[in-house]
Amino acid sequence: MKEKLDILLLDDEAIVGNRLKPVLEKVGCDVELFEDPKKALNRIREKKFDIVITDIMMPDVNGIQILEEAREKSDITKVIIITGYATVAMAREAMDKGAFDMIAKPFTPDDLRSVIAKAADSLGYKKL
Repeated sequence: MKEKLDILLLDDEAIVGNRLKPVLEKVGCDVELFEDPKKALNRIREKKFDIVITDIMMPDVNGIQILEEAREKSDITKVIIITGYATVAMAREAMDKGAFDMIAKPFTPDDLRSVIAKAADSLGYKKL
């Protein structure tokens, strides 16, 4: 088993990714950061990630499409949805399509780290 989790982090707001990437790297994750959902979609088609963290409301490609592509590529990939527009209907759709969890913005890096630790545990990784 690999030592580090491979994570794809996608948010069209640069400040979100720039704030979260160093936090995740500090706990031992390899993080690929994307602001452009089309580029993230292409990368998901090229590489299997352990965890995909994606915003849901983005131009051109939304988080549900990212979720579907990631789950099609690998049924063990854990997809975590982050959103400033959390609704019960959206949460239900994301979970029905295989999302591991959903976090509403604003959230703290510790909130995300906690969800990632649960995802890592479900993948058989040591605690983060």
